[in-house]
Amino acid sequence: MTNLQDAGRFLGNAAMALRAAHVRTGDDRYSALAAQLKAAVDHARELENEARADLHELHATDPERFVRCREGEEPWPGEIAAGFIPRHTCRDECLYHDHDVLDAIVQCTCGRPPCQACEIGGKA
Repeated sequence: MTNLQDAGRFLGNAAMALRAAHVRTGDDRYSALAAQLKAAVDHARELENEARADLHELHATDPERFVRCREGEEPWPGEIAAGFIPRHTCRDECLYHDHDVLDAIVQCTCGRPPCQACEIGGKA
């Protein structure tokens, strides 16, 4: 979803720059292209909203899988699984022990086994 957010932001910035170029030059080619980009921005936002709804649905229907995906243990639904490499978690810091967040005692990560990425890469 982050990539869709970035795409919408970049398209929006390009459209604004083209509108500014039109204001400075009066060349209608810039405003025509800006209008095309505006349509692309709208479409990117629709895709982003669909992706957000899918994430909410996954969280509601399979919270354990949602956590595994969020933690980088498995790809998100809809992502290409081939070539997926789990996120390195071996250097994650514990909120409770490393950052003295007392309310995080139930989220202690100190006793976790070696991360999956290191196991796959043969470093565990």
